Amino acid sequence: MLLRRMQWMSDGDGRWELDAETPVTMEGTARPVPGDPLPLGLSRGPRVTRPKQLDFFHRFMASPLVPTFSASRDGISVHHAHLLHLTDNWSFTILEKILVPKLVSVVKEKLANRHEEASWTKDLKKHLHDIMSLGVGTELLITPDTTLLLELYDIKKGDRGKAILHHKFPHQNVTFEASWPGLFVDKKGVYWDVPLSLSADLASVGSSSGLSYHLLLQQNSGEPKCFGGDETNDVPIALLPGLCAKAAVSIKKSIDAWRKKEDKLKNVQPYDVFLSDSHVSFTGIVGAVASGYLGDCSRRVSTQNETQRSNAFRMFDERNKFAAFADLFASVTFTAQYGNFQRLFLDLTKASARFDIASGSLFLCGASRLAQDFFFSRRPDIETFCDVCPDVTVSLQQQIVGPFSFRVESSVAIDPRSQDHFVRVDDSIFAIDWALKVLGSAKATAWYSPKRQEAMVELRFFEA
Repeated sequence: MLLRRMQWMSDGDGRWELDAETPVTMEGTARPVPGDPLPLGLSRGPRVTRPKQLDFFHRFMASPLVPTFSASRDGISVHHAHLLHLTDNWSFTILEKILVPKLVSVVKEKLANRHEEASWTKDLKKHLHDIMSLGVGTELLITPDTTLLLELYDIKKGDRGKAILHHKFPHQNVTFEASWPGLFVDKKGVYWDVPLSLSADLASVGSSSGLSYHLLLQQNSGEPKCFGGDETNDVPIALLPGLCAKAAVSIKKSIDAWRKKEDKLKNVQPYDVFLSDSHVSFTGIVGAVASGYLGDCSRRVSTQNETQRSNAFRMFDERNKFAAFADLFASVTFTAQYGNFQRLFLDLTKASARFDIASGSLFLCGASRLAQDFFFSRRPDIETFCDVCPDVTVSLQQQIVGPFSFRVESSVAIDPRSQDHFVRVDDSIFAIDWALKVLGSAKATAWYSPKRQEAMVELRFFEA
């Protein structure tokens, strides 16, 4: 099932996307904590479910075992999926996850005690619970536009589950989802389990430019716990029990400063049709977001110092545990590409920089104060400079040979308060992309995050 997720910003301090790839669980997805920017390296394009990704690797890429790595969890793991089509519109999946370090440990133990009479088979059965995790899932195509997905993971270990009902309208996608527990990731890359998370999502689809909108209802129940058992981290207030309603609207405009369609090889299909033109382009997004909170999660509005310095609409009723918030946001992206991605060597070099203004009201207040300081010849305040500094993400992609390219993406922090590191790289992600030419615009991506010490192999579609 291909889920098209509209990318947009949230209230507070960053971008918000509905789901993201992660190697820490079998299902391979996590949601960002509301208000937190998504850590780098996680999927931003349309995606297929993890079982179907694994089945694609097995069938068409000669990869019976697909690896992942998470230093904070199980180290290296390999995954396999058995996809069975029961009928034309109904499929069943069995997933297997093998923990390589524990398997190696068992084998070493057996080799050290090879003179004992106990057979390998009987001893291995005792360790299967520690070595292997199992998951099952079923997908039912109710109508051509309606899909029901049920998944259970880590059976007899953690018993994680998820149910998704997805319907495609001509201009909107509607998704109802229940997760027990729901997995979230904060801006530090720390994962959190919410015992029960329910959501209803409506997102516009269609052209890449013009008006877009997004609506969300989300209910969290139970006390959040740090995934992995590290109790030293503070629980994000946005994950506390309560109901959250959000609405966002934005206008997007893309402008080509230069685009060259000549010099292409005739009758040669590019490795990726979205990367087939040399160009220089600019993309701008301007929008507004409003949210309401009911329950313990409403306290997050009272703790945001940025909103108190800006003109953003903010209301907090501690007695009734209700809060409301509204603000503007904006984003500007500069992209430059040279090459048509048709030749074997050095036919693709692409660089981009994205500048995100998560709080438009804070930015406008800061810009106004700077203008006044400049007009009256006053020394600007350092905090004012910080208010107008955007979140910056830069990326570089270079073809290595044929369909393979190297890509690096980094988040850059601009902090005028630091004399030693005015500009610093906060996080980086390194990836090798394998463009799947026969699919037009798709790629297998192997990425690694040195900061979070995570690595994953995944499929991405229609992601330029």
